[in-house]
Amino acid sequence: MPEAAVTIDPATLEDLLEFRRQRDWQQFHSFRNVATALLVEVAELLEIVQWTADAALPERLLEKRTDIEMELADVAILLSYLVHDLGIDLDAAVRRKLALNEERYPVALARGNSRKYDEL
Repeated sequence: MPEAAVTIDPATLEDLLEFRRQRDWQQFHSFRNVATALLVEVAELLEIVQWTADAALPERLLEKRTDIEMELADVAILLSYLVHDLGIDLDAAVRRKLALNEERYPVALARGNSRKYDEL
């Protein structure tokens, strides 16, 4: 399987912003509206495998890869708009969250355990 690219290229972000500008859609992109749309797109991603038995999941994921890519693209686009509009350094935010999770989920307590940090 090819290595996954998890980031959006700055030129792609500029293309997304230009796409939005050309259509004058910024006026509709309040935090609430974009966050709601993001939730809907994540639900559409999950809908692809809804009612799929765990044993059949790997095959379903392969079969629906293009649909999954398109839904993930929708999620990434909306997340990109939120991050841009709020002026968030997403990499820095992820690093801060990872550091917090390192504290909350020490390996000695969390390894192989699915409990929430306050239940360890």
